[in-house]
Amino acid sequence: MALKGPFVAVGLVAALLLGFVIARSTDARSEAQAPAPAATAIPSHSHGGAVVGDLGGFSLSAGGFTLVPAQPPTFAAGSEQQFAFKILGPDGKPVTRYVTNHDKNLHFIAVRHDLSGFQHLHPAMAPDGTWTIPLTLPTPGIWRLYTDFITLDATGQQVPLALAVDATVAGSYSPVALPPPARTVEADAFTVTLEGTPQVNATQPLSFRVFAGGAPVTDLERYLAAYGHLVVVRDGDLGYLHVHPEDQLVGGAVKFWLSAPSPGRYRMYFEFQKAGQVHRAEFTVDVP
Repeated sequence: MALKGPFVAVGLVAALLLGFVIARSTDARSEAQAPAPAATAIPSHSHGGAVVGDLGGFSLSAGGFTLVPAQPPTFAAGSEQQFAFKILGPDGKPVTRYVTNHDKNLHFIAVRHDLSGFQHLHPAMAPDGTWTIPLTLPTPGIWRLYTDFITLDATGQQVPLALAVDATVAGSYSPVALPPPARTVEADAFTVTLEGTPQVNATQPLSFRVFAGGAPVTDLERYLAAYGHLVVVRDGDLGYLHVHPEDQLVGGAVKFWLSAPSPGRYRMYFEFQKAGQVHRAEFTVDVP
């Protein structure tokens, strides 16, 4: 979906270098723990890994681009409402040119500050650059809404970004404690195992295997052009990265490459598809 310390994914797979580190805020954490908003473009996508320092999701603005909600992001718990927003460029105009990344021009992620309630959605864009998504935030609390995309700068260079805003859901808020770290979790009718141990400043393989009825699932389907997707959010400041794996399954597993630059606790959201249905396995990971 309490984690501390930066976490970064690094990988070398067919020109695979982009951002990762993670975060989450809770009411029990002080604002002093959160890193300052990034002042430059922050990569948010990666194939197989990420580069140390490439993290996003801390701020409405980065690299001259700004996320602008059409209305204050306040919601009633459990009620669907349209959430509309624009991405403004350095010239103050709405961005309408995006680079398709894993079948979509923009990925939209919602997660509550206690790292529960994860959603991965895909809004639609109008010709004027307005994005709209029907959004239901089921429980009271503060939610982080991430917009994850690649656009172009004035020179035509690609700029990958993760911009975010907090949304408020009124009501009595009771933080949910993170599950303890585990190597095996249940995901609907499937069991998913995590192999590999992230290490500080050392690139390590991290693989996910899917089982059904105790038997390995070897016929996973591509979802958004990959056999799996991994969103990692750091406990304490909700730093964000959306990582993509190696292009092919490796021994039946979905394989990523990760490097942690410092100790901490992280929440990993691993998505995979079988029989046309997308499933999600959530892991808590401690980096010593």
